[in-house]
Amino acid sequence: LDGLRGRSPRLVEWKGPHRPPGDDVVPADLRIDHVYQVSCKYLSRITVNAGPARLFDRLLVGEERSGGDWFAAVAPAEYQMLYATVRDHVGAGGLPDHVDDLDRDHREVLKAELRGRAWPEELRAPWAHLCDAVASGSARRWETSLGDRRRRLRMFWRLVRIGDAPYFVLGADGRSHVRLRIGSTWDWVQAFELRSLDTFARAAGQPEVGWRAVVHDREGDVDRVVEGHVEVRWSHGRFQGSPEAKVYLDTAHAEVPGHHPLV
Repeated sequence: LDGLRGRSPRLVEWKGPHRPPGDDVVPADLRIDHVYQVSCKYLSRITVNAGPARLFDRLLVGEERSGGDWFAAVAPAEYQMLYATVRDHVGAGGLPDHVDDLDRDHREVLKAELRGRAWPEELRAPWAHLCDAVASGSARRWETSLGDRRRRLRMFWRLVRIGDAPYFVLGADGRSHVRLRIGSTWDWVQAFELRSLDTFARAAGQPEVGWRAVVHDREGDVDRVVEGHVEVRWSHGRFQGSPEAKVYLDTAHAEVPGHHPLV
């Protein structure tokens, strides 16, 4: 009833993967009959995977990719302390004194020396200090960028993938099937009001920033809470690749205001 109303589709087009221009693009994988857009989502709570500067500084606006190392930008002292401890631990005399001077060959050495899921015992404390510093620094940068209520509203929409056009989400989340209609921003403002969007550092095994939104449901006259978190981590392992920011939705998709379960 929310789409084809019982009839069979005449045309199904596969769209992904692709990187269309724009900031609030519908995350659609399929297009049905030139009109209905469908996102296929299986066993994933990730809504956005972006560079930290694009998320925390630019609020997911624009396609610019920042150079440099986010860990060095928000926690330079703790980053250098971790690296110095790592350098002593691996005993590789050919490594530079400063983390900023690492080149590709140096990183290959570190990759080989730091294999394994867990940090060695003597490296756990400096890694924990770096996690705390990166999480706190990222949260501060995000809060500064968010500013007024209008920016927070646009940020919330981007975190839960609500855009200017409606679409459907079909898939599974590990517990049950996912069948949703995602309303547009116009639909959203008719039914809801953002009370607050807060961000904060969270203690975890890697740098992590939590976010929590309170949304007023006009029809039910109740406030609803939506929660998630951002993991900031190296893209290809320790000291490998640029750090990335993965946005996770901790609240069930069907409980997000603007995400309507299909019957």
